[in-house]
Amino acid sequence: MSDATGLVVAAFGRHCVVESPDGARRICHPRGKKNLPVVGDRVLWQGARHGDGEGTVEKILERRNLLYRQDEVRSKSFAANLDQVLILVAAEPTFSESLLTRALIACEAAGVQPVIALNKSDLVAPFAQAWQRLWPYRHMGGDGDGAHHYQVLPLSLTQSAEVDRKALTQLLHGKTTLVLGPSGAGKSTLVNLLVPGAEVLTGELSQALGAGRHTTTSTTLYWLDGARRSALIDSPGFQSFGLNHIAATDLARLMPDFALHLGGCRFYNCTHLHEPGCAVLARVAEGQDSQGISPWRHRIYRELFAELSAPAY
Repeated sequence: MSDATGLVVAAFGRHCVVESPDGARRICHPRGKKNLPVVGDRVLWQGARHGDGEGTVEKILERRNLLYRQDEVRSKSFAANLDQVLILVAAEPTFSESLLTRALIACEAAGVQPVIALNKSDLVAPFAQAWQRLWPYRHMGGDGDGAHHYQVLPLSLTQSAEVDRKALTQLLHGKTTLVLGPSGAGKSTLVNLLVPGAEVLTGELSQALGAGRHTTTSTTLYWLDGARRSALIDSPGFQSFGLNHIAATDLARLMPDFALHLGGCRFYNCTHLHEPGCAVLARVAEGQDSQGISPWRHRIYRELFAELSAPAY
């Protein structure tokens, strides 16, 4: 029996749903305990010989990228072969800038373009405060021509948000996009706005994967068009984001406002924490400067550097 190609569209633990090029879907199980497939993986699979409609993932094809987080105990993969990541935060509840920074660093390390979206623009005063907090991200790496490193979108994800729905559809067109965000940011609302019936689809997948196993899907891919060229991947909300797979000495190059000034330090192995002649420290200042570094951003950097430099026990 020859192997067939497929796309992993849902995953939970050691079970996944693989979609064939003709759109047919089936539950598959990885062969062996290593290299578990994640949503977005292209795989070679083989049908079960006893003919129950299930199959086995024989091989994971080469990935363009893999976005994941890692703490001291374990790593958690989000998805593979991404074109972009939509990081959704909200004006309320107040978002954590540390969590946002961690997600952005993980995207930079994986080589995936992130887009930041701030939800609940209908809450005028909280939104204005949150939008101001995002000033460094909206203007980071400005080159004088209006181009910046990160795209930041204002959103109001209500069912009547037709303008925002069109803007999102345009942003997602022809791409595979992972939606990341903390609980309460509005991810479910966003998915249901763009994928009518998503709850039904998720329920069907959960039931298929969970038959006799009491599981629910943790990450799911939805097609946004009949041609299956635009995909939205929904993932569970998170309250922590470990970066243990990243070296402390790599942090600065993965933070665009820091990276802008690397190479200008007096010492080649500058940690940008306390050294004299540090080009990064020289740019840390209050105020709105697209070439500068906010004190809060540098504080997050210091905390991350200490965390990632701590000895493992």
